[in-house]
Amino acid sequence: MTAATFAFFMFVGVLIPLVPRYIEDELRGGELGIGLAIAAFAIVAIAVRPLIGLLVVRYGRRAVMIGGAALAAGAGTAYGFVDSLPALLVLRGLTGAGEAALFVAAMTLIVDLSPADRRAEATSYFSVAVYGGIGLGPIVGEVMLSTSGFRSAFALAGLFAVGAALVSTTVPRQLSLAPAMPSSDAASRPAARWLHPDAVGPGVVLAFGMAAFAVFGAFLPDHARSLGLSGAGGLFAVYSAVCLVLRIGGARLPERLGPRVSVTTAFVMLGVGLTLFATITEPWALFVAAGCVGVGMAFMYPSLMAFTVNRAPAAERPGAIASFTMFFESGTAVGGLALGALADSFGKRAGFAAAAGLCAVGMWVLRTIVIPASTADRHPPMPAVAPLAAASTDLQ
Repeated sequence: MTAATFAFFMFVGVLIPLVPRYIEDELRGGELGIGLAIAAFAIVAIAVRPLIGLLVVRYGRRAVMIGGAALAAGAGTAYGFVDSLPALLVLRGLTGAGEAALFVAAMTLIVDLSPADRRAEATSYFSVAVYGGIGLGPIVGEVMLSTSGFRSAFALAGLFAVGAALVSTTVPRQLSLAPAMPSSDAASRPAARWLHPDAVGPGVVLAFGMAAFAVFGAFLPDHARSLGLSGAGGLFAVYSAVCLVLRIGGARLPERLGPRVSVTTAFVMLGVGLTLFATITEPWALFVAAGCVGVGMAFMYPSLMAFTVNRAPAAERPGAIASFTMFFESGTAVGGLALGALADSFGKRAGFAAAAGLCAVGMWVLRTIVIPASTADRHPPMPAVAPLAAASTDLQ
């Protein structure tokens, strides 16, 4: 699962520097066009989340992973053949649907395999694939663009997604830790609900973080070049390296600190990084800021994911995960549109500053509404699931 996800997020990473430059240089879409591309990806991913939860339950994790990777491969390869922003937005939407399918299916299986008191740790280890791909992919994308042009670079990205589909054929189809239900009853299962209630609070907090983080990938390539760097590949590598070190070396920290402290740390560091992008125009500050963003993102997602899943019954995990990750895309969409429009009018530094403000709002929501101090210690994890050996008869 980790290898398949790494290949897929290499695909995502390769696209990170390519899409903004393609929109600005080839399609003349400007910052608003970049924001629309982010939003198109996210809006479609949000819309298909309930269907994905149902498909994961009905057809198994493996089938959904393969289908999502194949869909994204076709759409990503086609980027280089469009000559208008609306056509690119359609392809971005298809890519978002493919990414949502692969990630929800893989994350559900990771949760199935993890005991309740170590799910944040498992998510941290699994995210090595995500952040490794996002860290290395932009470097590959920029090198390919400089040597072969947009069309070849997009084709290379598509090959990574094809590789993800092929590797996905080796993962378990399903690991069911709850009594099976007849397929005729699948449509009424909780996993198919539009919005799982256990995902709402932590999902809203995640949405603020992702809205702020959206400007990092969208604006950084052009911002870095405007300050004298040849590209943003090194900055993405610093961000990813910091995040990976903390996700591996500090994988147990989210459970030890608790979600309130862990996510507060995430918002503080993300806000510091975005503030540096907005206020200091020296190249060295970009690398410090990228490292701060890496610290912030290392702590945010695993803590909130584990907090969500540990409150949901086993049979409802696909629905809870689908709903929680819906907020990931919602925040990305709102951040891409709102901050993209702001940057189009006032410049990218204004967009970074506004994103830092969103971090402060997200931290307030976390600490006063979702996990106030009086209830911070009242969320014990669910009982650990049965060992994998005891559940092996459920592997299909």
